[in-house]
Amino acid sequence: MKVYFIGAGPGAFDLITLRGANILARVPMVLYAGSLVPTDMLRHCRPDAELIDTAKLDLEQQQACYRRARAEGLDVARLHSGDPAIYGAMVEQMRRLDALGIQYEVVPGVSSFTAAAAAIDAELTKPEVSQTIILTRASGRASSVPEKETIARLAKHRATMCIFLSGPHLKKIVADLRLSYPDDTPLTLVYRATWPEQRVYRGTLDTVLRETKRGDWNLTTILLVGAALGREVPVESSLYCKDFTHIFRVVKKSKRKVLA
Repeated sequence: MKVYFIGAGPGAFDLITLRGANILARVPMVLYAGSLVPTDMLRHCRPDAELIDTAKLDLEQQQACYRRARAEGLDVARLHSGDPAIYGAMVEQMRRLDALGIQYEVVPGVSSFTAAAAAIDAELTKPEVSQTIILTRASGRASSVPEKETIARLAKHRATMCIFLSGPHLKKIVADLRLSYPDDTPLTLVYRATWPEQRVYRGTLDTVLRETKRGDWNLTTILLVGAALGREVPVESSLYCKDFTHIFRVVKKSKRKVLA
C-alpha cells in the first residue's frame, strides 16, 4: 500500500503531469481538496474510484482514510493544487504516515505562479533586470510568515516577486512593495489561473488600487510584480546569439585574406 501526493496543477485538467494522471487512472481511492482542485480534474480517475473531498476533513479524519486504505491494501492518491512542495500542507500528513509505517511518494505539478506567468505571456527573468524569483505570501490565519520574510523586507531586492493568496491583503501588500519598487513597476493580478473563470489585471503599483474593486480578487489570486514583467527588453540573453559559442554550438570564425 502506498500514498501518492500528486500536484494537480493550477486548475486546467490537462495541466497535470502524465505520471500524475497515470496514477489517478489506476488507484482505487483518491483524496482531493474540493475547494482548490476542480472536479474536472477527476476525469483522470478510474470509474470505480472512491473520491473523498478533504475540504471539510481535519488531519485525523484524513488519517482515518489512510488507515482504512492500509487495512484493505489500497493505494491512495492525494491530490494537491499546484505543486505540493509550495504551500502544500504536505509535511504534517507525511509525519502521520511515517507513524503508521505507510510508504509515500511525491509527484510534482505545475505551480500557479508559472501558470499565472503563462496567462500574461510573461518571462519572469530577464538579463540584467532580474534573475531572481521570490515566492512568498502574506500572513494568514492558517499560518504566519516569519518576521524576517515580510513582503517589505523581501521587496528590498527588487527582484520578480510572486505573492500567493494576495487578494485579501492587497492594500497592505502594495504599500509594502512601494517602499522599494518604483510606482511604475509592472504589476499583474491573476485570479484562478487556467480555470474557466480566470481573470487578469495588468497595471502598475501606482494604478492597481485605483483600477481594481475591493473584494473582486479576494480568493485564489496571485500577484506578480517586478521590472521583468515589462515588455521592453533592454538586454537580450546571449544563449542564442549567432556569435556565442558553447559546448553544443561552435561558431566558425570567418577567415580573412591577408594582402601582401
